[in-house]
Amino acid sequence: MNFTDYTDYTLKAISSVDVAEVERLTDSLFEAFELGNTVFVIGNGGSAANASHFAQDLAKGTLAHADQEKRLKALSLTDNLPFISALGNDEGYENVFVQQLRTFASAGDLLVAISGSGNSPNILKAIEFAKGKGMKTIGITGFDGGKLRGIADEGVHVPLNDMCTSESVHSVIFHYVILELKDRIASDQ
Repeated sequence: MNFTDYTDYTLKAISSVDVAEVERLTDSLFEAFELGNTVFVIGNGGSAANASHFAQDLAKGTLAHADQEKRLKALSLTDNLPFISALGNDEGYENVFVQQLRTFASAGDLLVAISGSGNSPNILKAIEFAKGKGMKTIGITGFDGGKLRGIADEGVHVPLNDMCTSESVHSVIFHYVILELKDRIASDQ
């Protein structure tokens, strides 16, 4: 496959995403902003990198101006390596997100879980915990969506059996969402 073939392939993957799912993601994030709830973002591997990037963009990239008082509160639970390694060692890797949510999350907060396969045990446990705590949950998936697609309250699915390109499409979606949220938040100020 040459680069032109890959760009065609990637554009086809982007075009396969349900626009209504992306709009619901944007609406849910804007609602979290309006209500002052915290958005937590989780993932593993490349999805952990996307989680870190997305949470940073949500917290900073949505600002209308640097001295803005009301802000979208967002944190990636993939970024505190000492805490993650301690939890993984003592509680098992399948609990690294649940234990952080126990520490930081409240009812009404939002959990965005990114998983290409949709079957990562630590992601699924975090969704189940969040739902039990009264949080809203959104699954961002690839492949067939796995179990995550079935248990999250909402989701954005990239129907593609290719982890690398699914993660790339997730990133494109996240960047669109940031631009849309920035406009909405600026209009709300």
